[in-house]
Amino acid sequence: MPRVTIHKRGEAFTDDVADDSNLVVRAGIRKFPWPHLRYGCGMGKCGKCACRVLSGSEHLPVPNWKEERVLGERLAAGFRLPCQLWITHDIELAQDD
Repeated sequence: MPRVTIHKRGEAFTDDVADDSNLVVRAGIRKFPWPHLRYGCGMGKCGKCACRVLSGSEHLPVPNWKEERVLGERLAAGFRLPCQLWITHDIELAQDD
């Protein structure tokens, strides 16, 4: 089971999630990372779920066209859209307000 850590407002929230989990789907059904993850559409259009990947990026797929369109230059700074990711390994994220 992958371990997910989310940093937000100076706090860190950690829990294990089932393999191949989508964090926005989980938050939408009120499982961790709810209520710590801010999200909107869940389809890669709004960018509200954007997070900076602090560790574990080597296990993520290359950004898809939705992430490229919404995040643009922020991709180079390590940002990803959790709504477009299925987590299979430990990951540490930071979501700024």
